[in-house]
Amino acid sequence: MSRFKEPGFADRQQAAREAKKNILEKFRAQPGADDPAVQQRRAEREARAAVQAEAKRVREAARAEQKAREAELAQQAAEQLEREKAEQAAREVALEAERKAARDARYAARKARKK
Repeated sequence: MSRFKEPGFADRQQAAREAKKNILEKFRAQPGADDPAVQQRRAEREARAAVQAEAKRVREAARAEQKAREAELAQQAAEQLEREKAEQAAREVALEAERKAARDARYAARKARKK
C-alpha cells in the first residue's frame, strides 16, 4: 500500500494557480449585461417585483380598510355602552324616586294613624 504523500510547496502553488485559472475562466464564461438571456431574466425579475409591489399595496389597502372598519365598530360599541350606562343611570334615578315616594307614603300613613 502506498502512503499518503504530503503535498509540497510546489504542489500547493500549482494547485493555487489552477484554482485561480479556473475561477477566471468561469468568470469570463459568464454572459455579459447585453446578453439577451440576461436581459430577459432582468425583465422577468422586474415584472415579478412590480406584481409583488402591487400585491403589497393591495394588502396594505385592505389592512387599512379593515382597521377603519374595526375603529368604526369600536366607536359604535363605545356609543352603545354609553347609551346603556345612561339608561341604567336613568332607571336608577327613577327607582330611587319610586322608593322615596313609597317611603314618604309610609311615613305619611304612619303620621296619619297617630292623629
